[in-house]
Amino acid sequence: MLAGLLFAAHPALWSGTACAKPAGADQEKPANVFATDATLSLKLTGPWRDFMHDKSAKKKYSGTLEYVDESGAKHSMPVAFEARGHNRLKVCKLPGIKLIFQKGAVEGTPFHGETSLKLSTHCSSGERWEQYVVKEMLAYHIYNLVTERSFKVRALSVSYVDSADPSPDAPHFGFLIEHDSAMAKRNHLKKLDMPKIALDQLEPLEASRFALFEYLIGNTDFAQLSGPTPDRCCHNSVLIGENPQSKLYTVPYDFDSSGLVDAQYAVPNAILKISSNRERLFRGFCAYNATLQTARGEILRLEPKILELARAESRLTADSREAVTNYLTKGFELLRDDAKFARDVTEKCRK
Repeated sequence: MLAGLLFAAHPALWSGTACAKPAGADQEKPANVFATDATLSLKLTGPWRDFMHDKSAKKKYSGTLEYVDESGAKHSMPVAFEARGHNRLKVCKLPGIKLIFQKGAVEGTPFHGETSLKLSTHCSSGERWEQYVVKEMLAYHIYNLVTERSFKVRALSVSYVDSADPSPDAPHFGFLIEHDSAMAKRNHLKKLDMPKIALDQLEPLEASRFALFEYLIGNTDFAQLSGPTPDRCCHNSVLIGENPQSKLYTVPYDFDSSGLVDAQYAVPNAILKISSNRERLFRGFCAYNATLQTARGEILRLEPKILELARAESRLTADSREAVTNYLTKGFELLRDDAKFARDVTEKCRK
């Protein structure tokens, strides 16, 4: 057993005959994995001890993925996986995972059309770590309300089974993140791979929505014009558009450093001169101040729906739900107050 970190599935769930064959071409194609919000149970079997021991090397490992469809039939397919991320790669026993699919294996399954997907994991053992994942998923759902140009996610109950030690235990919470290209295609745009972009290339209103959303959840760990390396834009956001010469959109992801999630390992960048990841700092650009009021009004009108998302999230503990609701409520109070908005947002824009 992996010391409570990786768990096998409940025996009753996975007992029985050999895995059912995925639906063939003569059967109706199942809905895409992101077409529903229902929690999907997965069993991932592979050399997880080796994975965690060598996670910094980002090696690719082979394994199997099992799931149970809506009819109760069990399915199995080969899958490869590798570690992903930057900060979590350093601090997590189980970092984020990239699942890599074989084209033929996903036909007739909810993963049809997918080549790879990001899996957000629980990082370490204990309820607190599970709650971080739930709160980060909530941030994605909030941005889904703000704009269609956002990543869909799918909640998971994941059982990680080491191929050398299939010891049974309870599953973990996690979630899948829509592929960059699929998100762009859904919005009739393309994912663009560019090293950096000019400020005036961003679509103004969307840039304001992006910045105010990040301010609301207390996230500063992003960049819209360049990335952590010289060859790719952008940091914790994906660039999409019709073409490199059109107006461009940056779509955010990875919110574990936000005040909303309040992960114990999250430390703000020293150059920002804020003392805590829960301290809000507006990082939008002055060039888009003309669209701030429109974006502000849009987000304020969403306040009831956003707060209801937090209240209705049954996977949050009572303490987490209260902390999340209070944090968001204070954010809305700042956005609503004209004097505070001018002082902390409009006047704090980046030149």
